Amino acid sequence: MFQSALTWFAAGATALALTLTPARAGTLPAPSDDVILTVTGKIGNTNTPDGAARFDLKMLEAMASREGTMETPWTKGKVTFKGPLGRALLEAVGAQGKTLKVLALDDYAVDVPVEDLINHDVIVATEMNGKPMSVREKGPLFMIYPFDKEPGLYNEKYFSRSAWQIKTIIVN
Repeated sequence: MFQSALTWFAAGATALALTLTPARAGTLPAPSDDVILTVTGKIGNTNTPDGAARFDLKMLEAMASREGTMETPWTKGKVTFKGPLGRALLEAVGAQGKTLKVLALDDYAVDVPVEDLINHDVIVATEMNGKPMSVREKGPLFMIYPFDKEPGLYNEKYFSRSAWQIKTIIVN
């Protein structure tokens, strides 16, 4: 009787422990180089014990991407940006929220609706004119709306959501 109760208790404790573990923790590979982006919040896919998803440049470059040549308010003339699609990043982390809090190295923060990244070909740019972006050049990551494909987005509303020097995204 005692052993039966002990077995039942152990099974219950194991089940409880599994429900307290972050959802699908460990489903993303660990970065093998310097981390340039951390995603936290309401995500289902992580690669750290604290429930975050950390990415190096190679991991981001492996995602579905886009290249677009466009004018922006922050650059002179037409510039070509390349990087993963925002929706590919959302899919990789299993984003489950409605808003992204995008945080930059200089502590700039902006809220971006998840639907923007789903409905538009937003680029999380890792390159400008074929070269990685330094911090001085708005890197390492720059959220660029598809101004080349959707001229109607070329306005203050979307300019304010186009954060650069991105370091962290929190899914809310």
